[in-house]
Amino acid sequence: MNYGKKEIDRKIKTLNSSKRKVLNKIKLNLKIIVVIVILTSVLCTAFSVVGVVRGLADSAPKISEESMIPDGYPSTVYDSNGNKIQTLMGSNANRVYKKIEDIPICVQNAFIAIEDARFYKHSGVDLQGIIRALYSSLSDEKMTQGASTITQQLLKNQIFGGGNEKTFFGKLSRKIQEQCLAIRLENNIGKKKILEYYLNTINLGQNTMGVETASRRYFNKSVSKLNVSEAAVLAGITQNPTEYNPITNQQNNEAKRKIVLKNMLDQKYITEDEYEDALGDDVYSRIKSVNEQKISGKSMINSYYVDAVIDNVISDLKQKLGYTETQAYNAIYREGLKIYTCQDGALQKICDDVINDDKYYPKGTKSYLSYELNVVKADKDVVQYTERDLKSFLIDSHIKDSSLYFKSKKTAKKYIKRFKKKMLGKGDRISSEIINFIKQPQASFVLMEQDTGKVRAIVGGRGEKKANRTLNRATYSKRQPGSTFKVLSTYLPALDTCGMTLADVMDDAPFRYPGTNKKVKDWDSSGYKGLTSLRQGIVDSVNVVTVKTFQKVTPQTGFDYLLNLGFTTLVDRRESTDGRIYTDIQLPTALGGLTDGVTNSELTAAYAAIANGGKYIKPVYYTKIVDSKGKVLLKNNSYGKRIMKESTAWLLTDAMKEVISDGTGKAAAFKHIKMSQAGKTGTTSDNTDFWFEGYTPYYTAGIWMGYDSMFNQSQGSAHKQMWSAIMEKVHKYKKLKDKSFKMPIDIVARNICKKCGKLAITGLCDKALDGNDIKLEYFAKGTQPKESCDCHVKYSFSGTTGKLLSSTSDSANVKIYLKKDESSYTEATKDTPYIIPNMLK
Repeated sequence: MNYGKKEIDRKIKTLNSSKRKVLNKIKLNLKIIVVIVILTSVLCTAFSVVGVVRGLADSAPKISEESMIPDGYPSTVYDSNGNKIQTLMGSNANRVYKKIEDIPICVQNAFIAIEDARFYKHSGVDLQGIIRALYSSLSDEKMTQGASTITQQLLKNQIFGGGNEKTFFGKLSRKIQEQCLAIRLENNIGKKKILEYYLNTINLGQNTMGVETASRRYFNKSVSKLNVSEAAVLAGITQNPTEYNPITNQQNNEAKRKIVLKNMLDQKYITEDEYEDALGDDVYSRIKSVNEQKISGKSMINSYYVDAVIDNVISDLKQKLGYTETQAYNAIYREGLKIYTCQDGALQKICDDVINDDKYYPKGTKSYLSYELNVVKADKDVVQYTERDLKSFLIDSHIKDSSLYFKSKKTAKKYIKRFKKKMLGKGDRISSEIINFIKQPQASFVLMEQDTGKVRAIVGGRGEKKANRTLNRATYSKRQPGSTFKVLSTYLPALDTCGMTLADVMDDAPFRYPGTNKKVKDWDSSGYKGLTSLRQGIVDSVNVVTVKTFQKVTPQTGFDYLLNLGFTTLVDRRESTDGRIYTDIQLPTALGGLTDGVTNSELTAAYAAIANGGKYIKPVYYTKIVDSKGKVLLKNNSYGKRIMKESTAWLLTDAMKEVISDGTGKAAAFKHIKMSQAGKTGTTSDNTDFWFEGYTPYYTAGIWMGYDSMFNQSQGSAHKQMWSAIMEKVHKYKKLKDKSFKMPIDIVARNICKKCGKLAITGLCDKALDGNDIKLEYFAKGTQPKESCDCHVKYSFSGTTGKLLSSTSDSANVKIYLKKDESSYTEATKDTPYIIPNMLK
């Protein structure tokens, strides 16, 4: 078709017009889109500003910058001679995975309050939090809480490598994936597990990962011991570990900590009183002290004695002055206190040197392997292994050293390597590992002045002490006391209120606990002793005699005496979750068979009461505490409480003198100096705990030796030898002269028959077939026997025919038999050969 020029021009013009219309339409649409975007942005910005302002107003604490906490001063600890022995600084840190039940609720709540207030309400993604964060971002305001939930943060750390994407689209993709996985994760493992993993993986600055590591780094203690104020410090670090580091950026962390505390108050995690108490805590002085120790590299490990002093001071500040835990802690670590202790430095050194001298321990001494391994599995689950798992592995592998007691660390590490190879699968990684070799057997020692109650030295363990306020075997460990308990539980009340005397006799013969088939066993394998006095029951530590005596005393009376002797670990009645009842008001208590056990400190104090003439004084670790202005805050006056007659204390002492001179405690006798001594041995039936508690007219001391974990192995007399070595050196150093234990005026003596406890008959009791049965015995005035022996019977036999004679002649063969019935006994006693024969009855 041929078009004319005009027609062509017209069509071109029409076409251009259409293009212009399309372009104009596109431009219009673009303008509309731009307007919508601008309007949306304006609206979003407006809403975000309102939201941020409201959020900041609600969460801002009402505290000014002027309330910034000053540094304060450390407290100083002095010994009994006024020598400075310690400033209360921190120590090194540890890294340990902690289960959620081991993390205090205040720590959990602190992180939830600042990081994810709706943690228990959302399903993994918090839409309200996202809107709040968007508002904050558009308004260029700082966020007090991020958009990511705790669940999302856990995913970012564990799945997405911390979320360090280089591009916007990378970050956006990860956020979308995070939100999807968060919902799925919440459905799969639940809130409790998510929070546990989160608190163990978060970065809290100073190269610490997780709350336990951070707690040890900043506060030199386990997360389980953190208070609200300290929890707020850690929670304040999370959003930016560099900016809110409590060491390098204290002011920033302090401001954030206040927000955390305010959030906790607003969300009703703490009360108003707890809030005010936490705000007043000078927490940063403690953080600074710990950090300075790490930088200087100086060891600031407290001695066991100082640890015990700290525990006592905190307790007394709370009980006597009404301090809160925080206030007591602040007083010790920031208020420049001067704490004057009862420790004698020279005596402490004597105790330390002997307890740590390897010559007293079995040759080839082993160390116990304490082990912990935390593994992050390929599926991101965290598994914790301990020495129990390692032990099971060794048993299953038929390895001889399955007890975890090793002579060689090299051997132990070889087995650990095998264990890890077995436990680690493809994609698994080790998050932490703790290997610690603890010398075994262990020991503890307590040295007291019985007349003042002052503790002059304690040793809480053998070997190097590696941290502050660790296991103190002298004051904290509860161990079964064995036969040391016999004197306290049984013989003390027997003599004091139950009308018995040291001459009273019990028959050491086959005996079962009433109502059971359980036999009372004696440690002495030589057989039953037969009729045995209470004195000999103490000297030879005779179990049957003790239990029979305790039965007459009654368990309730014995228990009441034990409470008066200061024992705080005894069980009146306890019901377990499975319905079983536990109590120490029962016959096994006579032999030291307790539900939980006792501490060396309390056991030694109980013996000190006997040494002190019957007056009990609670152990005294410090004499006074003076504040920075010179004011005496506490004066630790020691007052004795009479819990037994003076005559009872002396009679028990006299019997226990024989324990050392002629009984089970011979190895505790001094070798090089003359000094009056009394004491009692104790060994548990499973050969796990070995004790000696004894005293002189000057000092009372108790030693425990054994294995931290249950391990049956006899230690012989090593613990008694150590007790003797320490006490002899103590008395020699102090240049103390020998003196006897003062006898009260109401003590009388009588010659008695050992087989019946009545007045002896010369020519009868001393001529018995088993030997001389006459003994000089002591009594509290009024308790001495009035009747004469009726257990020995004289028979005369013809010197030629051997027949029984009706009267005695010079040529007669006289035999003096024991009048006793053993017809129901299933086993013979040492009396059996000397009992009147049936043909003579």
